[in-house]
Order: sequence, then C-alpha cells, then structure tokens
Amino acid sequence: MIKEYLHINKILDLNKWKRLQDSLANVTKLAILTVDYKGIPVTSHSSCQAFCQNVRKDPELLPYCQKCDSRGGLEAVRLNEPYVYLCHFNIIDIAIPITIDGKYIGAVLAGQVKLADPYKGTDLEQIVSSKNVPMHEAKLQELQDDYDQLPVMTYEEIVKISNMLSLLCNYIVEEALNKNLLVEMFEKASGSQESVNLSTILPGYSIRNIESIKKEMTNAIADAYLKNSPSDNACTSPALQPAFEYIHSHKSEQVTLKHMADLCHLSPSYFSRLFAKETGENFTTYLAKLKIKWAKQLLEVTDMPISQISDELGFNESGYFIKIFKKFEEITPALYRKYIQEQSVT
Repeated sequence: MIKEYLHINKILDLNKWKRLQDSLANVTKLAILTVDYKGIPVTSHSSCQAFCQNVRKDPELLPYCQKCDSRGGLEAVRLNEPYVYLCHFNIIDIAIPITIDGKYIGAVLAGQVKLADPYKGTDLEQIVSSKNVPMHEAKLQELQDDYDQLPVMTYEEIVKISNMLSLLCNYIVEEALNKNLLVEMFEKASGSQESVNLSTILPGYSIRNIESIKKEMTNAIADAYLKNSPSDNACTSPALQPAFEYIHSHKSEQVTLKHMADLCHLSPSYFSRLFAKETGENFTTYLAKLKIKWAKQLLEVTDMPISQISDELGFNESGYFIKIFKKFEEITPALYRKYIQEQSVT
C-alpha cells in the first residue's frame, strides 16, 4: 500500500465528499464534520445547529467542544465502531472512525441532537464534563431558544443512522482507495508496456477495465444508501403495514398494487380504498412520488448516471423515469443534479 494514500485528502475528492456530507446532513438531520487522523477538520460543518455555532464562538467554551471531538474520535478508534456519547451540554454526538487495512485515517463526527427518550441515554458517557458549571448554566440560559430548536431523535434512530453513516463512509473510502490504486497501476503499465497482475495488488479483483469497476462501485454505494437511509414509513394502519414495509425494503422492484393487496390479504379494490384513505393519494401516485424522492437523494449523494438511477429504482427505462421526474419536480434529473451541485458551491 502506498503510504500517501493513508491521508484522507489523498483518497477522496473533498469537494465531492462535502456535497455528500451536506446531503447526508440534510437527510439525517444531523450536523456532520469530517476530520483527519490528527483531528484536524478537512471539511466545514454541514448543518451545524445555531446552539452549537454560538457555543463554539465562545472562547471559554470552544476548548470543551474540541476536547469532545478529539476524545470521541479516539474512543471510536479504540472500539473500532461508531461511538455515541454526550457532550458537555448533554447533547448527543457520534464519532465514526474511518480505517483502511486497520489504519486510522480520520473520522466523521455527527450529532447535535437531543434524546427523545432520555432514560435510554443514562448509560451514555458524558465524554467531557464541565469544570465551570455556572458558566455552562449561564450559557445554556442565554441560548435557551436555540437549545430548544435542536432536533430530537430516539436512541434507536441515532444508532440506526450511525450504522448507516459508518457503512457508507468506510465503503466509499475503501473503494476510492482501490480506484486510485487501479488507476496508478494502469498508468504504470501503459507507461512501461509491462503487464500488471491486479489480483496480486487488490485481492478479490480480477483484471477488468476501470469503467466496469466504477459502475459496480456506484451501484453498491446506491444500494447501501437506499437500504440504510432513514425510513419515512409512517403507516398507521396495521392492515397496510406489510405493504409499506415491503415498498421501503424493495426499492428497486416494480411493485404492483395486486402484489401489495395479496401481501396484506386484501382484495385489490379494498386495498386501494384503504391506501387512499391512509395516504390521501392513490397507490400509483404515492409510489411514483416516493421513488422520485429516493431518486433525488441519489442525484444529490452520488455521481451515478441517470440510466443507472432509473434501473436502481425499478423504472422500465430511463426515458420513462425522466418523464415521471419532470412531472413531479418540473425539471429533468440532470438539471436537478446540476442545480444541487451549483448550490453546494455557492
């Protein structure tokens, strides 16, 4: 392994990474920051909450925040898994280690949320405690309005999101490293006219062209993202619950009304009436809108071609996908992605 690749800024295109980080922060409602193995930020904060922004502006409180970041990252490395903890204001934070071949190269720090069920957080460690309680109490009173606006999540939601972030971050970093090594080997082979056995460099890989590998990478990333993204399943009808669960866990399938009715042991006509009463929309419209929502997420967090997004979400063909996307968003998928990218730059 080439030593310089162990630096996170050598592995990742940080501009693209920041766009992904912004999108993940938007989807998960967490503030997110990426740091290198020294604890130095390599990105700016995504969706930093007003309360935490103001706390970090206080020169007396900033060192507490920095200690939380540092100690949280170190504890995550020690455990080699996402570490959920409490900061000095008893706000939930998460440290997710990024490792390559057992080497720590950085961490994703997320959080800035309050626990909806505080009794479930009694076992969480407050990683940095206040040495000046009156100062913390005064600051909390001063920023009470901002504190009240912090997002609220259950402990189960936080764990689910932290596992998703861990899966995505480490997968993307490892695949980016593999791609960089492949590119370097191909460049060396082209320059020296010598053959290179890639299977000895990257175990598990046969000699395939780079475009094929990139396609597999984007498909796998999209699959991981869709499978682990927070569910918006808000069904209140026990009779329809099997259908909603199936739709959210089989995002790449062409789901039919009859199949869902059979799954719920209902007639298609009765299923349709119940579904419309539950969602306020007919089954076809609801499903189309939901798939376009997922498509927007993939357009924001990946560079996957439009045709592949169409396949990933079970559309018959990309032309039909574009037509449906434009129907609901009044813009094509390509223009939507361009707009999101331009917004992230500005």
